[in-house]
Amino acid sequence: MRQPKLATLVLEDGTTFEGKSFGYEAPAAGEVVFNTAMTGYPESLTDPSYEGQILVTTYPILGNYGVPPCGTKDKVSEYYESDHIHAKAIVAQDYSWEHSHWQADRSLSEWLIQEKIPGIYDVDTRALTKHLREKGSMLGKIVIEGGEDIDFYDPNLENLVAKTSCKEPEVHGEGEKTVVLVDCGTKHNIIRCLTKRGVKVIRVPWNYDFTQIPYDGLFISNGPGNPDLAEETVQLIRKAMKTGKPICGICMGNQLLAKAAGAKTFKLKYGHRSHNQPVRLVGTETCFVTSQNHGFAVDSDTLPEDWEPMFINMNDGTNEGIRHKTLPFFSAQFHPEASSGPKDTEFIFDKFISMLK
Repeated sequence: MRQPKLATLVLEDGTTFEGKSFGYEAPAAGEVVFNTAMTGYPESLTDPSYEGQILVTTYPILGNYGVPPCGTKDKVSEYYESDHIHAKAIVAQDYSWEHSHWQADRSLSEWLIQEKIPGIYDVDTRALTKHLREKGSMLGKIVIEGGEDIDFYDPNLENLVAKTSCKEPEVHGEGEKTVVLVDCGTKHNIIRCLTKRGVKVIRVPWNYDFTQIPYDGLFISNGPGNPDLAEETVQLIRKAMKTGKPICGICMGNQLLAKAAGAKTFKLKYGHRSHNQPVRLVGTETCFVTSQNHGFAVDSDTLPEDWEPMFINMNDGTNEGIRHKTLPFFSAQFHPEASSGPKDTEFIFDKFISMLK
């Protein structure tokens, strides 16, 4: 165990939380968000939806099972959600300097240092999470003792979809049916969930004109940031809607599909975070536990007459998905591909695949 340096998380309202460093010892700035998962820090850190964010883990201990190797299969990571860490930093209550897991090939601390990502522990994350819930979405920065200070950084002013999207088309899997996956910052588990259901996936950049490709269905991925900055994707979705072919969107995909339909989105006070957000299937009493991390939502009141809400958030009543009343278009704001879970809503992939047939 190395001697940790003192580190401080500074929020834009002046509130500070002191801790100790266990990652890369350099300052970092971004939007401060929290995650309530008991496991899955390798998946969360590499999730492109956390681009530009400082991740606070509410589960009290971090690092106890280390991190798995960086192997890939068919260009898709076996254990991670992308090929590198997207979060700006990670904050924990406690860090285990000793890890034990049969898949681990290094510690979380070693991985953070290799990827040049700060990590701090010995922070009262319960108090920090309560502060974020009460005050709303907030920018923050981590400053290491004896190191330089930096300015706050608002990731929502940057086109994070363009930043996290692939640069060239990629082909994954094989099958009689072909799905175009618009990469707005896609998690690798979306590709896994599609290919294991026997379809060929063509992953394309966020602004790639996929309408020239023969395909059977369109899938719009998750992604970080402000949906208003991905207007090029919205225009391409509108072109695809004219074909009548099945369309499914997740997270950012829900917001972009709604915008393509003519609806509006808005910034939430503190966003939907955590691995235990309850959503209800509209028209039923069926409720699902879901994983979420987004700061914007669809305004259901602005949906055109031929569209309707499909899922509703049971905590605040906001939109969690939409569907067309007659055409095979639908989407979910939450993560049915959630890794490390929950997997309650993975049936959405089955619903989409059935539409292709």
